[in-house]
Amino acid sequence: MSDLSVYLSGEIHTDWRERIEAGAATAGLDIEFTAPVTDHGSSDDCGVSILGAENNGFWKDHKGAKINAIRTRTLIERADVVVVRFGDKYKQWNAAFDAGYAAAMNTPLIVQHDPSLTHPLKEVDAAALAVAETPEQVVEILAYVIKGELRQLSA
Repeated sequence: MSDLSVYLSGEIHTDWRERIEAGAATAGLDIEFTAPVTDHGSSDDCGVSILGAENNGFWKDHKGAKINAIRTRTLIERADVVVVRFGDKYKQWNAAFDAGYAAAMNTPLIVQHDPSLTHPLKEVDAAALAVAETPEQVVEILAYVIKGELRQLSA
């Protein structure tokens, strides 16, 4: 059994998940990482692929969103910690929902974003127990949570 189960939610256009997972492995942290489906096509089409075609885009998205919500909610409920990353290029409404859901479930929440997003995300940040700027800071938080020790941060 892993020391922690960590759900990685949020933007899918950068390598932040891989950086956290690699950093945790390098630090010797025994963490089980889970995440939403990050393949746009699979995520968008799961509803119609499984339940049948729709002529109206609203209903296509509705089916997919509900099936994705089954996965997301289940994994957030199983997680010991939820990390939500907001990128600056796209609106991550699903990430905002995930952050709110984790907070409502009383699951410890770490939010990660660029300082330029501090004002627009002030309410999300207020729900978090930590707000980081980099994936490396997230790894250091997780290392501290597991080991209770401060590690030397690389400059």
